[in-house]
Amino acid sequence: VQLQASGGGLVQPGGSLRLSCAASGRFSSNNGMGWFRQAPGKEREFVASIDWRGGRTFYADSVKGRFTISRDNAKNTVYLQMNSLKPEDTAVYFCAVARRAVSGSAATEYNYWGQGTQVTVSS
Repeated sequence: VQLQASGGGLVQPGGSLRLSCAASGRFSSNNGMGWFRQAPGKEREFVASIDWRGGRTFYADSVKGRFTISRDNAKNTVYLQMNSLKPEDTAVYFCAVARRAVSGSAATEYNYWGQGTQVTVSS
């Protein structure tokens, strides 16, 4: 399974970005997917996850109400819409494929990872 994340960039505080992550190879849409992020000098942290149907989503408290995860199984793609961005959202964002149909916040629930896309929130 290969994951290609895109959509990162530089944005001012209060702005928006939409990340995409396209899966290929031996990818099954029957698996949950998630987004994590890692800021400089910090550990990787959970951002959001979505089940295989797209009906169940989970968010870190720090992004709840501002970020929205979604997926298009016809395109093997998961998205992360990020609104009201803050400087503390600056990080490399990684997408991941879960081992099961429903996934949560533990990195151990995921077995395939993308290469990451940089998001920088700064004025």
